[in-house]
Amino acid sequence: MATTIRVEVVAAWPHRCERKVVELPVGAHLEDAVAAAGFTVLEDVAGVAVFGQRVTMHHVLVDGDRVELLRGLKVDPKAARRARAQVQRDAARKELRTLR
Repeated sequence: MATTIRVEVVAAWPHRCERKVVELPVGAHLEDAVAAAGFTVLEDVAGVAVFGQRVTMHHVLVDGDRVELLRGLKVDPKAARRARAQVQRDAARKELRTLR
């Protein structure tokens, strides 16, 4: 039976991504993986996930897991969608006025 596991820790920011593979003892928690990866800028991290599923820092990892450090949203998705829709409506109205 293996005594260590290999885990990938990934953090993505606009225009760059960092990926580190760390080796940890069996039974290690997510917080152990983040510490072992050595990421120093964690104030932008809004949450953590394993393969896209949100978990806590006390989540027990297994061999082959991918830990993802999640950033907070800069813009509310609903507000962004409404703004895009308004721009499209305004453009359509403007075009209708020119056709009349």
